[in-house]
Amino acid sequence: MNRIRTRYAPSPTGRMHVGNLRTAMYAYLIAKHEGGDFLLRIEDTDQERFVEGAVEIIYRTLEETGLVHDEGPDKDGGVGPYVQSERHALGMYLDYAKMLVEKGEAYYCFCTQERLDSLKRTVDGQEIMVYDKHCLHLTKEEVQANLAAGMPYVIRQNNPVDGTTTFHDEIYGDITVDNSELDDMVLIKSDGYPTYNFANVVDDHLMGITHVVRGNEYLSSSPKYNRLYDAFGWEVPVYVHCPLITNEEHKKLSKRSGHASYEDLIEQGFISEAVVNYVALLGWSPVGNQEIFSLKELIQEFDFRNISKSPAVFDMTKLKWMNSEYMKAMDFDRFYGMAEPYIRKVIKKDLDLRKIAAMVKTRIEVFPDIANHIDFFEELPVYDCSMYFNKKMKTDSQTSLSLLQEILPILEAQEDYSNDALYAALSTFVSEKGYKTGYVMWPIRTAVSGKQMTPAGATEIMEVLGKEESLDRIRKGIELLSKETL
Repeated sequence: MNRIRTRYAPSPTGRMHVGNLRTAMYAYLIAKHEGGDFLLRIEDTDQERFVEGAVEIIYRTLEETGLVHDEGPDKDGGVGPYVQSERHALGMYLDYAKMLVEKGEAYYCFCTQERLDSLKRTVDGQEIMVYDKHCLHLTKEEVQANLAAGMPYVIRQNNPVDGTTTFHDEIYGDITVDNSELDDMVLIKSDGYPTYNFANVVDDHLMGITHVVRGNEYLSSSPKYNRLYDAFGWEVPVYVHCPLITNEEHKKLSKRSGHASYEDLIEQGFISEAVVNYVALLGWSPVGNQEIFSLKELIQEFDFRNISKSPAVFDMTKLKWMNSEYMKAMDFDRFYGMAEPYIRKVIKKDLDLRKIAAMVKTRIEVFPDIANHIDFFEELPVYDCSMYFNKKMKTDSQTSLSLLQEILPILEAQEDYSNDALYAALSTFVSEKGYKTGYVMWPIRTAVSGKQMTPAGATEIMEVLGKEESLDRIRKGIELLSKETL
């Protein structure tokens, strides 16, 4: 089959980890770059880890990120079912395992848990169990007798103990392992369900998957996968193993880090497109210096051969910068729709929220940043007279008091409190007095905001506050400065 087919095969165990999102993304980009097919398969054979609602999270995340699958549980492409528990119900995994038993590539194992526990040993501080092939030596008659007696069993892969196995990965090249390191892994568990590893191989072959994308933690399992492909006489797919993603301390991303999953990031105020863009760069380097990519551009530029072997560091500072770039470029109506809930958490007064949103659009990195930029609109904070001092503007408490006292009558007489009209009135005052604009605007902005940094200038703030509130705040500023200069 020349047409490239990739798959994303998540287990429904909760939120989508950033590493899983990257796996889905790379699989999608590999397929779409070549005009191929991207499949969704739900791997729910581990019933103990199944989380209610997790399947819906998978669908929602793929939809929000734009990773639209061509085939899946909701889009039959002729190789379904696309849910492993449904495939298990058809008995296909057990049938294929029995095929391997007939070939001598697998065998029934009736060992009790007590016996398996006796095989455990500690290596480098970790407890491991290497099976000793005890049940491989059972005769066919003994196996049939055990089965007829209803003895619990698993089916194990029969791996060689001598020689080596070599496999090829597109990122890491040829890797050779000693067969003595290949444990006889379980293919069919005692509950009749297939193991993740076995179901993966069977499903990938039956679904015509040509390229398998996964994390490099699966490198050690690849020789076992290859031996299964060879045992069945199936073509081995192209392997693309992605590097580990770590936090800034070079440790594995954890839930406690706060940015381990896609939903974590969205809840922290990041935009989906920015997350997609950033995650795509976690381990992959485009040709050139471009960093901002739309999904369409990623499809065009993506070459999996440029995936790195080295761990990728999740840099929150870099993601915030990227998110701010997306916010700046975003259509205002969409931005306002996303920003409004954050604004309404702070602003309870009847103010023009769209104008407030416009002020912060180019000043924030994530939506929760909005609160610190706009809280003064709701209530004038308690502030110190030292805020009126500005070396560059040559203002201090005394000069600011005099300026506010001069300006107050002008602002009281002003009827039109639009930004343009206010700026024109104050510009006339500046011109008549021979002052510099900043010398006049600094104390006004300080009085109406009570903050050192604001998302807009004095007249823009006054336009939103309105005449009555603006004058009230300026009078409070005069009162504060008057006490200071006594």
